[in-house]
Amino acid sequence: MTVPITMPDVGTDRAALSLWFVNPGEKVFAGDRVVEVLIPGATVDVPAPVAGRLLDRVAIVGDLLKPGQTLGHLEHDPDD
Repeated sequence: MTVPITMPDVGTDRAALSLWFVNPGEKVFAGDRVVEVLIPGATVDVPAPVAGRLLDRVAIVGDLLKPGQTLGHLEHDPDD
């Protein structure tokens, strides 16, 4: 099952994607940080919502993101 990684509501209407911690094909566990975003005065890590493998990156470094925007997709692995 494909699960989107979405930009959380971090108290601002925009954040800049600064770093991907995971490459497509790599495995993650639920709660692992997958993306770092910058908001005024802070950095925020976006965690994996489920365990699985990163399928793709929809957003790229430098993109301005809104809450709820899709950043990428995971192929959910319920055995992890």
